[in-house]
Amino acid sequence: MKRKSISYAKWGYIFLIPFFVVYVIFSLVPLVQTFYYSFIDYTVSQGQAQSVRQATDVASNVIDNGFCGLANYKEVIVGDTPIFLSSLKNTMILWIIGFIPQIAVSLLLAVWFTDIRLKLKATGFFKTVIYLPNVIMASAFSLLFYNIFTRSGPFDSLFNMQILETASGSRVVVGLINFIMWYGNTTILLMASIMGIDTSLYESAQIDGANPTQTFWSITIPLIKPIFAYVVVTSMIGGLQMYDVPYLVGGTGGGPKTVLLTLVFQIQKGKNSNVSLVAALSVLIFIVSAILGFITLKIMKDDSVKTRYGKKKKKKA
Repeated sequence: MKRKSISYAKWGYIFLIPFFVVYVIFSLVPLVQTFYYSFIDYTVSQGQAQSVRQATDVASNVIDNGFCGLANYKEVIVGDTPIFLSSLKNTMILWIIGFIPQIAVSLLLAVWFTDIRLKLKATGFFKTVIYLPNVIMASAFSLLFYNIFTRSGPFDSLFNMQILETASGSRVVVGLINFIMWYGNTTILLMASIMGIDTSLYESAQIDGANPTQTFWSITIPLIKPIFAYVVVTSMIGGLQMYDVPYLVGGTGGGPKTVLLTLVFQIQKGKNSNVSLVAALSVLIFIVSAILGFITLKIMKDDSVKTRYGKKKKKKA
């Protein structure tokens, strides 16, 4: 008698259904709506509906002027409220200030912790310590540093320096917070990548007489490029979405703290009023993230392999 085979493949699809339902409702639909709102003249007026060109629903305080093409994009880039370019500049500067020391320190720690020749002790303890800031909420870190560097705080009392009262000082504090929060996570990722490299490559390099610097640049860096690119792209996207730390450190961004007005900061300011403008700003963030990510991955892609610890040879097709 022929037995009927049982297929369990369907259960995989069944278990995926909740994920797709949540994704469609909370991610895909809002994403499509954001693109839609960026092409219409859509304003929400708190208290009283006011406009000159629109069809107004006074009961709901919603002003819907219909399709307006690229007018919203023009307004946020070169219009009367050109918030995009200035906010993008602020965001990228804050990200760079935090990311450069983060990647440098993380790479150095990753190499140290994975180098068996150093025979470091208590590495598990140090790995835990450097990762701990990553599990603490950004708001807690921001408030801690705000209280340290604010006027009449410990830093001001000791050195008579009101660091948060200057534009450069405010940027440095935000960059420092982002560095402390994320360098542990980056270190763990780079360590995992380095530990995946075949140790025979290092042994061969030692036999050939290569020094640690040559093996680092000719073996370690080329082989961890995929993870390195992942770290750069994800950090860049996270930097473009920066909001909580600059807001808690700089408040509403008055005076010299206008340098802390990031892209998402502007979105939060306008989300309850001019929906169409912040929708256009959100779409621009999406486009900038995609372009920067593509450029980074293109730069990280290497079509050559290093031989003899420095010379490059093209891969054969």
